[in-house]
Amino acid sequence: MIERIVSELGPWNWMVLGFVLLVMEVVAPGVFMLWIGIAALIIGAVSLLISYAAIWPWQAELNSAIWTWQVQVIAFLVLSVISAFVGKRLTAARAGEVDQPLLNRRGAQMVGRTATLTEPIKDGRGRIRLGDTLWRVSGPDLPAGTQVRVTGAADTDLELTVEAV
Repeated sequence: MIERIVSELGPWNWMVLGFVLLVMEVVAPGVFMLWIGIAALIIGAVSLLISYAAIWPWQAELNSAIWTWQVQVIAFLVLSVISAFVGKRLTAARAGEVDQPLLNRRGAQMVGRTATLTEPIKDGRGRIRLGDTLWRVSGPDLPAGTQVRVTGAADTDLELTVEAV
């Protein structure tokens, strides 16, 4: 049944696939199906041009011999990769400065704050309490109860770097 529908639609298969992908993008946004859908629509437009632009009957046969389904699939895959790359470049160019650059970087938000060591720093490791969270810290060996200032955070936000105040 599906084979019959695909053969009856002919070059319109790509248009249907493109619109289905665009609808999927609307239903589950993520700005990825958009670029693949655009690639499918372009391949559909090219397929329609090739199949209906023939003036002479022998041209249609020649076009269909060159523009086989295998060539169409390869062209679609290549165009999908190109359109996804171009889309990524376009969206990256629009990404500007944000109003809260440290929003999801909790450790970086702690830089500059002072706290008291709850556990001594031994062999370069200890703990402090900031707010309601106990943080692992690294720094010079210091006894518990020493006031420290946070000077940095690890990329994973699991450990802070401190120095004595």
